Amino acid sequence: MPLPSPHSIFISGVKDTFPLVVAAMPFGLVFGAMGQAQGLADWVTLGISIFVFAGASQFIAITMLAAGAAIPVIVLTVFIVNLRHMLYSVSLIPIVQDLSQKWRWPMAFTMTDETFAVVYNKMSLSRAHQNLPMYYLGSSAFMYLNWILCTWVGIVLGSQLPSLTSFGLDIAMVVAFIGIVVPNLRLPSHWMCAITAAVSGLLTYQWPHQTGLLLSSLFAIVVGVISENRLTARSTTDLAESNHHE
Repeated sequence: MPLPSPHSIFISGVKDTFPLVVAAMPFGLVFGAMGQAQGLADWVTLGISIFVFAGASQFIAITMLAAGAAIPVIVLTVFIVNLRHMLYSVSLIPIVQDLSQKWRWPMAFTMTDETFAVVYNKMSLSRAHQNLPMYYLGSSAFMYLNWILCTWVGIVLGSQLPSLTSFGLDIAMVVAFIGIVVPNLRLPSHWMCAITAAVSGLLTYQWPHQTGLLLSSLFAIVVGVISENRLTARSTTDLAESNHHE
């Protein structure tokens, strides 16, 4: 069987990301319209999507800019919100540890929740990690171009764009993520991690600057690791006892 070409791997990343791109479109449109509503110049709004490309952080930043918040405060807030990307990066070490900086820089810049979800799913199903960088770029490039385009369309439409919630699309991304995450819950430790994240996320939902999201993620990881270690220890003990009886 011939090995897949870099082009086919790239396209595979694009195809697998398509559902999440569709779910992200309304948010890009609303961000563009929001920039106009907040009185920012069109080039500033579009520039934020081009040079920041940070989803939820952009909504926070644009609101704080319009309110006249100090730049250091905005930077610190965005930094806190994006700390979750550090957790993502640790999970993707197997596919980036041998890559040069010319690969790592664009991959780091275009890291999103959506691309991480798609790539991590692919990584868990495939042992051919050498193909994943191109797959990652296919996913992230699609998300990046879509976000910029939707921001521009939102700017053009401006005040003509209805509220996101009027379409019921505010839960589109949540549903899309559930569709990706649930099929990957194969082990008891996975379920423990997911349930912990869901419960703690609900309890900390209204915490400021999405700090609840970060702490819920960390707490879920700790629970998942402890659960995994206990299961491994139990399996080792059972195997030892079985060998002893034999």
